[in-house]
Amino acid sequence: MRWLFVPQLRPFVLLAAGASLVLNLALLVPALYMLQVFDRVFTSRSLETLAMLSIIALVALALGYCMDVARSRALAWAGRALERRLAPAALTSVLRQSAAQPDRADLDGMRDVTQLRRFLSGNGIQALFDAPWLPVYLLVIGAMHPALGAAALGGALLILALAVLSERLTRDAADQALAKSRVANRHAERLTRNAEAIIGMGMTSAALNGWTSRHEAQLDAQARIAALNARFSAAARLVRQGLQIGMLALGAWLVIGAHASAGIMIAATILLGRALQPVELLIGGWKQLIEARGAWRRLSERSWVLPDTDRMALPAPSGRLEVDRLLFGTVANRPPLIKGVAFTLEPGTSLGIIGPSASGKTTLVRLILGIWKPQGGVVRLDGADIARWDRDALGVHIGYLPQDVELFAGTVAENIARLGPVDAERVHAAARLANAHDMILRLADGYDTQIGESGAVLSGGQRQRIALARALYGDPCLVVLDEPNANLDAEGELALRAALGALKERGVTVIVVGHRPALMARLDRLAILNDGAIEASGPANEILSRLSTVTAQTPVPVNPRTSNGPQEALA
Repeated sequence: MRWLFVPQLRPFVLLAAGASLVLNLALLVPALYMLQVFDRVFTSRSLETLAMLSIIALVALALGYCMDVARSRALAWAGRALERRLAPAALTSVLRQSAAQPDRADLDGMRDVTQLRRFLSGNGIQALFDAPWLPVYLLVIGAMHPALGAAALGGALLILALAVLSERLTRDAADQALAKSRVANRHAERLTRNAEAIIGMGMTSAALNGWTSRHEAQLDAQARIAALNARFSAAARLVRQGLQIGMLALGAWLVIGAHASAGIMIAATILLGRALQPVELLIGGWKQLIEARGAWRRLSERSWVLPDTDRMALPAPSGRLEVDRLLFGTVANRPPLIKGVAFTLEPGTSLGIIGPSASGKTTLVRLILGIWKPQGGVVRLDGADIARWDRDALGVHIGYLPQDVELFAGTVAENIARLGPVDAERVHAAARLANAHDMILRLADGYDTQIGESGAVLSGGQRQRIALARALYGDPCLVVLDEPNANLDAEGELALRAALGALKERGVTVIVVGHRPALMARLDRLAILNDGAIEASGPANEILSRLSTVTAQTPVPVNPRTSNGPQEALA
């Protein structure tokens, strides 16, 4: 449990340890109180002595209560400090992973952080703080009588052996249960993401069967670990109670032989029960202890993404973009997804990227934005490698409309403001630049309309237009639009064309991935991307004329879906 003493937790843990010291010293008082009552009060029949001893015992119990509360609060603070430190880094790592590999992102790191916080706020950690005081209780019992001390030591060794055996037998079972639980949870998350297709195509029964098999495996693994925990908990409880009975019998034998007093017999029995109770609790909560240890190990193996506060800020870019021989997707026995793509855009220049499906257009966009890192080549914005920019600082200067539009639960204004503080003037300016202001005003509450999770109350075209306004928020110098008119009607198409014209006047560098000739004709340049490489590039009117000529001269294939020639570039 060395992770408890990392610098962020050390002050809280030391405070909890100090509280445990005072608490366990205070809990010695009830046993000593009984010893004094039996051996002194009964023989002297002094009510004054009884009253004084009772006051001391009550004060000790009150102090123990305060220390118990202080320890619980210190450990709860430790859990909060841990979560505040690790949760943002874990979520940032999840976002980076999800952006780089959308199908492989998981929330296991977040779950591990939550697991640690719950462990620090639970009862198991308190037993862990009490268990080291077992030798102190044994020494006190031994001071009362050596025979009682020897019996207590033997009982303590027996229950500690049971704890070691519990740890060894439950470790693998706990790891298997956790692994199967995560498999079932990830499968359920994948089903949830594809719920529309599952319901729409009547795949519910098949999806449920696949999840049920994983869930049953999870339940079986959890049942095994629960059975082991139940057996060891029952055994520990039985052993502790048996040891107390044995201690009481040994004490009675000593009393009968006049080798010890009745007070010593009672006090030693109570102290042994108090000494062994934390170990019994540890055996019962061993599963939580193993899970917390495993969570820390997994978190230690992760590569954390923390804000680089020491990085020197770069000046605001003007929008000059250099793409230099990008190479991406080099996997053994497979051709690269992007092969040596290179071009330069001066500020205010607009470029359209066209090409058949699976030609690498969206991949190229993600490389340009620095979401993915190339295996070769570099993307520079105003001469600086885009991968070296601080992402938050860079985001202010970039607008991005992804192919799959995702909005967040909240108001229209909050979404346009990129989830930051809502600046009404800047929100209105972005909406007007995207020509979405009038459309937003027609909504139920205008800019204050609650759009629901993922913009559920909006149509596809409305979501796309609001997402375009979000991309234009804050006066970016580089705007990248991936299929910006996929869901637009005629009104939305006209608004998009007007927005492109306004960006041209502002000197904003624009990259548009699309297919429709009417939109592409308004751009300065076009590049045809085919099989990960630029097949042709030049002024938009020349490229469109060339494509029109090729399309007119190329016979229609028997199966158009399998064709990936230039005629598909504007399909």
